[in-house]
Order: sequence, then C-alpha cells, then structure tokens
Amino acid sequence: MTFRVCFVCTGNICRSPMAESVFRARVAEAGLDGLVEVDSAGTGDWHEGEGADPRTVAVLDAHGYDSDHVAHRFEPSWFGRLDLLIALDTGHLKALRRLATTEEDVRKVRLLRSYDPAAGADLDVPDPYYGARDGFAECLEMVEQASEGLLAAVRERLEGRAA
Repeated sequence: MTFRVCFVCTGNICRSPMAESVFRARVAEAGLDGLVEVDSAGTGDWHEGEGADPRTVAVLDAHGYDSDHVAHRFEPSWFGRLDLLIALDTGHLKALRRLATTEEDVRKVRLLRSYDPAAGADLDVPDPYYGARDGFAECLEMVEQASEGLLAAVRERLEGRAA
C-alpha cells in the first residue's frame, strides 16, 4: 500500500514545491519510491496552473533537485486519500485543520519543521516570495534539515503497516 504525503503552502510555487522536490529525492535515496507518493498544493488558487517561482527553480536546480512543477490548490476531498499533510507554516496548519471534517483528518496535519529537532520553538518556514534569492536558499536549508526526520517518521509508519 502506498503512503501519500502532500506539502502545503500558500500559493504552491515556493515552499511546498521545494519541500516536495527535496522529500521526493530523500524517498528515492532511501529506496522507497514505490512505497511513498509525494505531492504538494496551495491553500489558495492564486497560481494554479503555473510553474514554480523562478527563484525556487534556480535554488532547486543549483542543489541537484528536480524542479518540474505545476501549482494546484488543495481540495478538502484529498484528506481521504492522503496519509500525511505537511504544512510549511502555522497559517497553513490552521487552514488545513479548518478544512478537516474528522479528528482523523486533523491528526494527518503536521508542521514540516516539527520533524527537525534543531528547529527550536519557531516551526514556520518563512515565506521567501517577497524577498531576495537568499531567502529561497534559507528555505531550502530548513526543508532539507526537516526532511531527514520526516523520512524517519514515514519509514516508521510504513513498518507499522507491514506488521
């Protein structure tokens, strides 16, 4: 059975596609390609159908990640097919929890940086959209650090399914 993860930010052109690309690479490196499906979406439809922000693409490309992406909006009906929804900041976390119709759906929603033990109290990945390219590099660093813990958590959940 496939484990499905979806990363969610505001417009699905900066943080969530970055997290999707990084996590997909971690899943492939771990040999879990056929077991874990990775996607991303936005809380709104502002950029639906567009590619990732050129600064996101540049940072991903510079670090060897796939940057092929088309933005789309998260639909509440997706809760049923997803195992884990990863919010990039507390605003996204709240938005997703408001859309959840069951306690099970609420439990599927987590903040990405909650998987990074070094993150401290501030678990938001800052929105780099209105800043310079270095903000995108900082975002990538935060995503990479949290992805290791997320991969460990997903692997644990997969092992639990096999038991």
